[in-house]
Amino acid sequence: MGDERDTRSLPVGVFDSGIGGLTVLRQLRQALPRESFVYLGDTARVPYGNRSEHTVVRYARMACSFLTGRGIKVLVVACNTVSAVALDMLRVEFDIPVLGVIDPPARAACRLRPAGRIGVLGTRRTVSSGAYDRAVKRADSRCEVSSSPAPLFVPLAEEGWLEGEVPSLVARQYLAPLVERSVDALVLGCTHYPLLIPVLESSLASLATKEVPIIDSAGSVASEASAFLVQRGLGRPAGGHSDLRFYVTDNPESFTRVGRRFLGDDLDPRAVELVDL
Repeated sequence: MGDERDTRSLPVGVFDSGIGGLTVLRQLRQALPRESFVYLGDTARVPYGNRSEHTVVRYARMACSFLTGRGIKVLVVACNTVSAVALDMLRVEFDIPVLGVIDPPARAACRLRPAGRIGVLGTRRTVSSGAYDRAVKRADSRCEVSSSPAPLFVPLAEEGWLEGEVPSLVARQYLAPLVERSVDALVLGCTHYPLLIPVLESSLASLATKEVPIIDSAGSVASEASAFLVQRGLGRPAGGHSDLRFYVTDNPESFTRVGRRFLGDDLDPRAVELVDL
């Protein structure tokens, strides 16, 4: 019984190749206010999307080893590239539950629009990998998937260009092919994209002739992680102090500055530590 209490009190680990995973952490904190979290951003080697699969697997192994060494009870991989190519490896090699960011929004979209047309916006690497196509088919084999790369959303989110003419024009350009295919729901296949939901909603409203709900991976992952902890009896007991720690592999000053926008909250630079994997 003592071991169970110790495990429940351990933090949740969150890993991303950089800063976008903070949108996942933001939703996790809202869904799990009692929990402590340890976040690792591999900012020295971001982006992962242009790396070989072998290299991504190697980086993921190193990150998971680092976080498990800090004592976590579950790992949330808040990176689409790692979720697409390395989840099975991490689950086999590490004695810890591992959750990714691809299947949860796919399942959410299929629940909302059974047998519907599911649109996906993602980075070029994520779209070309076909990971969301496979995830949607696993969730509902009747669904059709239409994917479109939206690479400019990442720099727009990081630069804080979240409203106005430029992001609106970019959003309409990326959404138009999906609207032409009459998608019934839109999955945001990148953890940067939730920052652009307001401009995406307004652009969809102007382009589409029907309501198209937007499903972001952050909210879907937080919902499934919350249910998972309850099902496994791993939820942190009431009382005690919840903690929030950040580790980055490069440029903690930039991470702290830009991260405030992604986290939706103040980010104490004293909680950010530079590490070498």
